[in-house]
Amino acid sequence: MSKDDVVIARKSPYPVDVTEGKTYFWCTCGRSQDQPFCDGAHQGTDFEPMMFIADKTDKVYLCGCKHSTRPPFCDGSHQKL
Repeated sequence: MSKDDVVIARKSPYPVDVTEGKTYFWCTCGRSQDQPFCDGAHQGTDFEPMMFIADKTDKVYLCGCKHSTRPPFCDGSHQKL
């Protein structure tokens, strides 16, 4: 499987409460059953999860369509799919 095989998990963002300093792993392949986070479903593909550390405790909107130009955050790209 290649990067062209990304699965659109959903055409809207995932609102998620994050904690400052905590590490998160955002799913890049769209196959995780634990969206928007990685559960290892990318194994055997060219995908790897994207690690990010929350810079503050807040609600963030993580990309669900996997087409954002600002991953892991939603940029509205789902509106063009």
